Amino acid sequence: MLLGYLCYDYGNYLYYYCRSYMKKFNLDLEVTAVERLSPTHVVLKLTHRDTLPAMVPGQFVEVRVDHSPSTFLRRPISVNFVDVARNELWLLVAGIGDGTRTLCNLSPGAVLNCVFPLGNGFTKPTSAGARVLLVGGGVGVAPLLYFGKQLQEAGHEVTFLLGARSAKDLLQLELFGRYGRVCVTTEDGTMGEQGFVTAHSILQRERFDQISTCGPKPMMVSVARYAMERDIFCEASLENLMACGVGACLCCVEKTVAGNLCVCKEGPVFNIKDLLWQA
Repeated sequence: MLLGYLCYDYGNYLYYYCRSYMKKFNLDLEVTAVERLSPTHVVLKLTHRDTLPAMVPGQFVEVRVDHSPSTFLRRPISVNFVDVARNELWLLVAGIGDGTRTLCNLSPGAVLNCVFPLGNGFTKPTSAGARVLLVGGGVGVAPLLYFGKQLQEAGHEVTFLLGARSAKDLLQLELFGRYGRVCVTTEDGTMGEQGFVTAHSILQRERFDQISTCGPKPMMVSVARYAMERDIFCEASLENLMACGVGACLCCVEKTVAGNLCVCKEGPVFNIKDLLWQA
């Protein structure tokens, strides 16, 4: 128990220290809404009395989990969406452990201490009217929603390719449909084409100028292989365990062509050519 409290206090000290040098924000955000998408997934909508700092798709937030005796470190959660008009930050949370289950059980009016924005985001196409494919699996679809919105607003043609085990596991489909065409696969065939996203027929029928992906690593490796074979610019948002969010704890190290890099600091978005997945 003592070790847990020491880790908790050190984590708070680390964030306040890094805030001064990294120009990140450590803010108490108010929960304005908790929208349950499934028995295990919720969207937390958060706001602040002041204007929220600028965020880009692909960045993430380190959330302090209060009132969870077994949770000592913050939880990294992707920026799902930013509603500028409402001054809201959305976080899509999967309740798979004590910490995230605690977050899923919050109520409007609760306060979450968040350090953000962290990491680097997705790259926008430089050419006009690019055809961009955004591939997501499971809760990895989260950062693609905000990216899709920004791509559409910039005049690009957006296609979402989203995969899940079953229809009940597909998240935010209506919202994705606002910003582009949505293609779906499910492993059990209850919606869309049956199988994995990398087996969807659209990948054989159409050509894309750019691909971004986030989700389970085997899925992203397959997407990266598809892009490499066709010489398509592709980025992947890695989901390595990120305990500190600032490159101090070395929990999230990934082997790259430039050596071992911290995903939380140098990523989480990487050009697939910088990763060693295809070696």
